Amino acid sequence: MLILVTNDDGVHAPGIVTLADSLKRLGQVVVVAPDRDRSAIGHALTLHAPLRADELRPGVFAVDGTPTDCVNLGIHGLVQSVPDLVVAGINRGANLGDDITYSGTVCAAMEATLMGVPAIAVSLGGEIFSPSEYSNASFAALYLANKVMQKGLPPDTFLNVNVPSGPVRGMRLTRQGRRRYGDIVVEKIDPRGRKYYWLGGGVCDFEAADGTDCHALNEGFISVTPLHLDLTNFQSFESLSSWYADYPTL
Repeated sequence: MLILVTNDDGVHAPGIVTLADSLKRLGQVVVVAPDRDRSAIGHALTLHAPLRADELRPGVFAVDGTPTDCVNLGIHGLVQSVPDLVVAGINRGANLGDDITYSGTVCAAMEATLMGVPAIAVSLGGEIFSPSEYSNASFAALYLANKVMQKGLPPDTFLNVNVPSGPVRGMRLTRQGRRRYGDIVVEKIDPRGRKYYWLGGGVCDFEAADGTDCHALNEGFISVTPLHLDLTNFQSFESLSSWYADYPTL
């Protein structure tokens, strides 16, 4: 079994080191990860500059690009054969609710799914990231990776996994929650009197709806959310279909 491991926190982050070591129990592990922190970069792909990949040691590559770049290079260039599984993480901080659209970790798993490779994104919640908590997250990743390889995943589906800090009460299958957005833009004045802005400076919260990833994590459970690639809102078809009936023929 060949497993490609990546992240968005950078190739030297403790989460990816712990994850790669844990997954070696299932087979060969190759790490292809950004050479520095690329958090919140989403599904960005580098198209207007060349990419470089440095092999730091056998089977560990640092790429001067995004997590999506790393998955592309890993599958199409750096790894000798197509991997059986891609695992992204362990992210430093949870990826819940609407925030998954920003996450480079989640989008790395999405990119692998687009290429037909089963994928899992793993994140660790909380604010204190101790070795024991990374160990909890890596155990969850190992458990789910083994399940995926034994049973497979539904078509166009990947798993977004969030592990709570502290004691773990169990694992729940969840749906994507919703974010409550506050004043997340902070305005400041520099020494020359010009305004500048920090994004993400405000305190945001999640809706504590039962069955969501946010609720499970708050209750001390590992959340496992199956995500799929088709973003079409099929429920809107009935209400929107009448819009186009009287479109004029030119």
